[in-house]
Amino acid sequence: MEAVAKLKNVPMSARKMRLVVDLIRNKDVEEALDILRFTKKEAASWLEKALLSAIANWEDKLGGMESADDYDLYIKTIFSDDGSMLKRFRPAPHGRAHRIRKRTNHVTIIVENRIPLPDDEEIEDSDAVEVEEMEDETAVEE
Repeated sequence: MEAVAKLKNVPMSARKMRLVVDLIRNKDVEEALDILRFTKKEAASWLEKALLSAIANWEDKLGGMESADDYDLYIKTIFSDDGSMLKRFRPAPHGRAHRIRKRTNHVTIIVENRIPLPDDEEIEDSDAVEVEEMEDETAVEE
C-alpha cells in the first residue's frame, strides 16, 4: 500500500529543491528523516514536513490503528517540478528594466511499505474464527 503527499507552491526554485530530493530518493523513511534533519539547506525543512505528512497519510489509509514504525516504509517516488513563476521588473541603468523571475516548485512524495500487509479477507476470516470460539465457550458454560 502506498500513500502520497504533495507540497505545492514552495517559494524556491526546483533546481535547488532537487539537490536535497536526490539525497533521499529510494531511502528508508527513518534514514531519510535523519538526512533531512542534518542537511543545512532550506529545502530540507520543507521536505521533512512533506515526508511526515506522507507517513501520516499512510497511517490514516491503514485505518489509523497502527503505527508506521511496525512497517518498513521507504520513499518509492519523489520528484520536484517547476511551479508558477512570479515575474517582476527591477530598474536597470540607462532607463531600462531587467526581469526578475521568482520561481516556485511542486514536490510529490510517494511512500510504500516493503512488508506486505495482511489481506482484508484474512482479517475477516480470523475475526469469524474468534467469534465462533467465543460462541463455543458460552455454550460450554451453560
